[in-house]
Amino acid sequence: MSFIKITEQDSLYNDLEQKSVRELLEDINAEDRKVALAVRETIPEIEELVLQIVPRMKQGGRIFYLGAGTSGRLGVLDASEIPPTFGMPPSVIIGLIAGGDTALRNPVENAEDDEERGWQELQEHQINALDTVIGIAASGTTPYVIGALRRAREHGILTASISSNPDSPMAAQADVAIEMIVGPEFVTGSSRMKSGTGQKMILNMISTSVMIQLGRIKGNRMVNMQLTNQKLIDRGTRMVAEELGLPYSQSQHLLLMYGSVKDAVEAYRHKRLK
Repeated sequence: MSFIKITEQDSLYNDLEQKSVRELLEDINAEDRKVALAVRETIPEIEELVLQIVPRMKQGGRIFYLGAGTSGRLGVLDASEIPPTFGMPPSVIIGLIAGGDTALRNPVENAEDDEERGWQELQEHQINALDTVIGIAASGTTPYVIGALRRAREHGILTASISSNPDSPMAAQADVAIEMIVGPEFVTGSSRMKSGTGQKMILNMISTSVMIQLGRIKGNRMVNMQLTNQKLIDRGTRMVAEELGLPYSQSQHLLLMYGSVKDAVEAYRHKRLK
């Protein structure tokens, strides 16, 4: 089957510089509304991936996101939110971007064209068969990602891909290929737009559902969140107070003593049972 590069097709809109601000915003929004529908079509593949990831992570496995440019930045963003949101160490989900941390703010010339570098970086993290490698590239043609997926798969490591083109070279190296077909971008070829939005949604779905399956949420609450500012301390205090029926001041004392809502509640109940 021939490879169709939808991400490079002409925008459905023309003469953008002649449009009013209102027209631009409404047209961008019209395109953005297509993203959630495209993501919805990929739920079976996302489900398949999560169901394979969870048992691996219960045995100590990790998730690695790999990407370049916008895709790489979104992977690093999702990974960086895991410790504060779910109280997991930063070594559980790791985001790697072509060109390293410099590329988070500035383009690094030719970084994404190195087909060996991604695998080298995975080896630096002592990647093993319990881990999962998720490649992210709107085009599905990024050598940095493709090379890493190919080598990971050769070593029996679970691989997945997130792309906006069907039947891409990257998808061919993935055990689970998530193909989110959002159509041409509003600005031709600018995959930071619909493709980036869809990637963010899918990464949210993967990491959040995995963390819930690993027991990091109770009810609908972030009971393992890090207490990194006063807002989160207040939120945690109110959770403890609601769960245990205690005054605010006593709940805050327990929260700060034990460091998380979950630990505070469990410790208090354990003492009460003695």
